[in-house]
Amino acid sequence: MSRLGSLGARLYRGEVGYDFVGHRKFWYGLSILITITAIVGVVVRGLNMGIEFEGGAVFTTPKTSASVEQTTHSAEEISGHTAIVQALGDGGMRVQIASVDTETSTQVKEKLAEELHVNPEKIDAQLVGPSWGEQIANKAWQGLGIFMILVVIYLAIAFEWRMALAALIALIHDITITVGVYSLVGFEVTPGTVIGLLTILGYSLYDTVVVFDGLREGSKNVTKQTRYTYSEVANRSINSTLVRSINTTVVALLPVAGLLFIGGGMLGGGMLNDIALSLFVGLAAGAYSSIFIATPLVADFKERQPEMKALAKRVHAKRLKAAERGAHEPGDDQDGEQAGPDDEAPDGDGGVRPTVTVDNGRDGGPAAAGAGVAGQRRQPTSRGRGRGRPSGKRR
Repeated sequence: MSRLGSLGARLYRGEVGYDFVGHRKFWYGLSILITITAIVGVVVRGLNMGIEFEGGAVFTTPKTSASVEQTTHSAEEISGHTAIVQALGDGGMRVQIASVDTETSTQVKEKLAEELHVNPEKIDAQLVGPSWGEQIANKAWQGLGIFMILVVIYLAIAFEWRMALAALIALIHDITITVGVYSLVGFEVTPGTVIGLLTILGYSLYDTVVVFDGLREGSKNVTKQTRYTYSEVANRSINSTLVRSINTTVVALLPVAGLLFIGGGMLGGGMLNDIALSLFVGLAAGAYSSIFIATPLVADFKERQPEMKALAKRVHAKRLKAAERGAHEPGDDQDGEQAGPDDEAPDGDGGVRPTVTVDNGRDGGPAAAGAGVAGQRRQPTSRGRGRGRPSGKRR
């Protein structure tokens, strides 16, 4: 078995693990810091909306010797509006100019061909009206809102409302970070961005549901035991699916990274950047939120329930009694048997009864109580040795 597979098996069995829930305040603080940075970026810099949302014209030129800076200067001087220019892999340019109508686009096309020394017939021009872009933007927001509502309803039915609320917070966290990165990087927002955003929200939800399903199975009848608190059960659920989440995320990120850094960066496929960036950032944020945000939030919500508070008190009381017993009981009894941690019996309220030491009244030496019933005497083995009758009984 590989080292990663061995680690995954040990995590699943609870032999090793990281206390995600115990350190949740640190991860909450980190997430809040990242979220605030994303919001500030959107407020200060805004989003670079594509012409599909604002309307305008896109000109794709054949191979030219002009640089991106020269093309940008020429396009802005000709149109009188801000231009966004991207170099293509074949040596051509993609020039995007907002607020350009049909009549103006023809003039821009001819002058741009003259400035770049290319044939105007080989320049491809695409026009998008502002009303159509506004409709696309409204449909995108409606689709996102419907998606969120359906997610909450599904999780509330399949699990419970606390898990639905935690998943909704995690999804909003992922959306905010992705939008903030778009604002800071300056990539334009296109319909491809919206498609990528909805895709990564589905992935994030899938990863969260996997962890929630393990938590639901692990927390059945949790109040009937006194070994783990709910937060500890939640932490074990995260660790048991940790390697699976890492493997799934890495496998999903590799092709997206190739699309973003190789296709969009090295090969000059600028049109790929809009969807590739949303997928890359969203996949990473979704895996992060499923582990560090969603499940710890569920543990916080559940620990506020009276029955979970009572469970935590019983668990801590049991551990305190076990620690006190281990500190005070002798290491060996009269028969040379080591007192072990299993010498405890459940009492009526789920706690433990301490092992009782009794005096046999005859040999003057104490005997350790049995593991089954507290106070039960264990007679020295020397008393009934060789007499052919049960030890400790007289005839």
